[in-house]
Amino acid sequence: MEGESICEVDSGDGLGADIISTVEFNHTGELLATGDKGGRVVIFQREPESKNEPYNQGEYNVYSTFQSHEPEFDYLKSLEIEEKINKIKWLPQQNAAHSLLSTNDKTIKLWKITERDKRPEGYNLKDEEGKLKDLSTVTSLQVPVLKPMDLMVEVTPRRIFANGHTYHVNSISVNSDCETYMSADDLRINLWHLAITDRSFNIVDIKPANMEDLTEVITASEFHPHHCNLFVYSSSKGSLRLCDMRASALCDKHSKLYEEPEDPSNRSFFSEIISSVSDVKFSHSGRYMLTRDYLTVKVWDLNMETKPVETYQVHDYLRSKLCSLYENDCIFDKFECAWNGSDSVIMTGAYNNFFRMFDRNTKRDVTLEASRESSKPRAILKPRRVCVGGKRRKDDISVDSLDFTKKILHTAWHPTENIIAIAATNNLYIFQDKVNSEMH
Repeated sequence: MEGESICEVDSGDGLGADIISTVEFNHTGELLATGDKGGRVVIFQREPESKNEPYNQGEYNVYSTFQSHEPEFDYLKSLEIEEKINKIKWLPQQNAAHSLLSTNDKTIKLWKITERDKRPEGYNLKDEEGKLKDLSTVTSLQVPVLKPMDLMVEVTPRRIFANGHTYHVNSISVNSDCETYMSADDLRINLWHLAITDRSFNIVDIKPANMEDLTEVITASEFHPHHCNLFVYSSSKGSLRLCDMRASALCDKHSKLYEEPEDPSNRSFFSEIISSVSDVKFSHSGRYMLTRDYLTVKVWDLNMETKPVETYQVHDYLRSKLCSLYENDCIFDKFECAWNGSDSVIMTGAYNNFFRMFDRNTKRDVTLEASRESSKPRAILKPRRVCVGGKRRKDDISVDSLDFTKKILHTAWHPTENIIAIAATNNLYIFQDKVNSEMH
């Protein structure tokens, strides 16, 4: 698996507001959106291919930046509501405009992104500054004309979906019917219509009557890519529940429960924490689900509930370091995972700005690093290896020298091409596989 950097964006000093919190390609891959802790959304657009270099794919450059959310204060609960963007989801494009949903802990917003490259001139009743003319001076009528102007990208809020969640929103997912979407927090999942902001339907509620009886929370959820009635949600206990909205209005009773029995020999104080699922993604085909927990990524077949069909170790060398990772809170980090366009390769992040790729066909895997060195234009990514004691090769890195403050939690894969976006703290890296048309 070789690749090279085609873009690297530094969004600031990394001290807080500019830390990237979500990354998402649109359905064509021409646009890429990132959200950060400061409530900003930055959209990158892929430049068209150069005629001089037809084999040189265009780079991604900043297309638009806007403030999506502001910090708020809940006076009833005396709680600050962070402006941090938790998730961004693009809506399928219906016309020339693009639309996306963005959410912080409480409020989901629908944004419309449009382009303007012409402006009207020659109004009868307004002057060039837009002020009304004195009607007595209007002696003739003229037809206004459109004149070319510099391209302007306008971002406007179309809907604000508020007051739907008591707890922190952890995921949003647009339905394949293109009319509805769902939002999930720790204990509930709501179904919204994209045109209706003042009400939503609660489709999952796992809140116990007595909060002392609470044993698990919802960690992620997603709609099936093709069947608008199916969705999945994951839990902090490591299980997945597939629900069918045709069965009942409230989907508290799941259709299928996917759970792997724990190996008693691996049982430890940290077992429950590291088995918590931090992300779940349906494959593009809709046949499989990909989940990420602290140490592994797993592929589940929708038709087999008893165990995953594939399990890949992301950083098994950390198993002996769980105690210190618990003390510095890293054990609670929520890593995301992603499929490539053909569902043959999966990707997820790790520490030390490393990210991992697993080829499902050849069973080969690779560790790559998103760093300043690898982000020089046309730089080739070199595989990295982590060694645990014993003999060390020249370029190997010791597990004791890993930097746990540098972590890749958010990743995205272009829907059809081998282009990946990696968020490393406040830097966005975009890599492209120039060698193979398919990763192998």
